Amino acid sequence: MMEMTKKKDILILAIESSCDETAAAVVKNGRDVLSNIISSQIELHTLYGGVVPEIASRKHIEKINQVIEEALREANVTLEEVTAIAVTYGPGLVGALLVGVSAAKALSFAAGKPLIGVHHIEGHISANYIENKTLEPPFVCLVVSGGHTHLVVVKDYGTYEILGFTRDDAAGEAFDKVARAIGLGYPGGPKIDKLSREGNPDAIKFPRAKVDGSCYDFSFSGLKSAVLNYLNSCEMKGIEINKADVAASFQKAVVDVLVEHSLNAVEEYGFDKFAIAGGVASNATLRAAFETECGKRRIAFYHPSPILCTDNAAMIGVAGYYEYLRGTRSGYDLNAVPNLKLGER
Repeated sequence: MMEMTKKKDILILAIESSCDETAAAVVKNGRDVLSNIISSQIELHTLYGGVVPEIASRKHIEKINQVIEEALREANVTLEEVTAIAVTYGPGLVGALLVGVSAAKALSFAAGKPLIGVHHIEGHISANYIENKTLEPPFVCLVVSGGHTHLVVVKDYGTYEILGFTRDDAAGEAFDKVARAIGLGYPGGPKIDKLSREGNPDAIKFPRAKVDGSCYDFSFSGLKSAVLNYLNSCEMKGIEINKADVAASFQKAVVDVLVEHSLNAVEEYGFDKFAIAGGVASNATLRAAFETECGKRRIAFYHPSPILCTDNAAMIGVAGYYEYLRGTRSGYDLNAVPNLKLGER
């Protein structure tokens, strides 16, 4: 009689500290999140109108051990039971990244566990696998956040082809700058999303930028400048500014470009699956627009829950799991790489 051998679960302890969230998670077999602990610094940075790198780093140092301990406790897993430790090593704020990388290296060394450096954007893409258990490559993914706007073909787990990216401001960066200009403060994305529901998205005609020579690249600095010029013009002429209309019209201009470029790529490359990821992917107007347009074109549309769109460690655990299966192992010379490009190792 053959003895049945049960496949051993792979448990990844993941750490994320690339910007202003200190996070740790335990992920089982790449798809099941046993814990996902996030300590956010948003209230602190709101006072300054944006993320202050030095403050972010200091807060990470205060919180990193607490979130790791809480993640293990909530998952009911000991450090000894963990298979490997995954950590974001770029891109991001160098001081913030170093806190997570240092903690991961120390744990890896102390517990004798493999260390896996994970790319932050790959983490965002991988967030889609958590709630969509049947989603597998290949598919097209749009990553939109405060620091990144990438249109990517996910060829396989850990294998990517970049179709387009922003030539200047990331979409989330444009949201933050416009929000500040109309007096909404930080973080701009959620505030513009909320205010725009009260406005008319067709009230003001803002430009939709096209990048010469690349139909999939993005540019948002011209749009941002157009909004600032509109606000200055109204002020000089003594015209009252309807903030809700400005927010709604600006947001529609961003969403139109993101939807058009993304779905043109999906159709041109012959895919029937499309996903979004990153902080801006939690924007209700953007999600609704993709839902509608994907429905019309019979494209399956995937998106993470809002909590998994913003920075978290569960997504790093998922990406780390697939890197572990690929045989990726990082040495103790792993360093923070603030400008790490997608696909670089």
